[in-house]
Amino acid sequence: MPMVTVSISPEQAAKMREAVECGQYASGSEVIRAALRLWVETAGKSDNAGRAGSASAFNANEHLNVAELYAAHALKRHG
Repeated sequence: MPMVTVSISPEQAAKMREAVECGQYASGSEVIRAALRLWVETAGKSDNAGRAGSASAFNANEHLNVAELYAAHALKRHG
């Protein structure tokens, strides 16, 4: 797997550690992969809405941070 380095806030790092420590995820990498899968899925849905709609939806998703993506994914897993 390719290695990528990212910077996250202390709050995001704490949320990620919490998810790993409570057993929801095996590692921080797994949390990030889940967040990215959710982001790709969300961006893909906006692509199906048409060119104008997908551009505005993509711009909105661009501002989501890892903690928000994790929270959305956790809700989806437990919902």
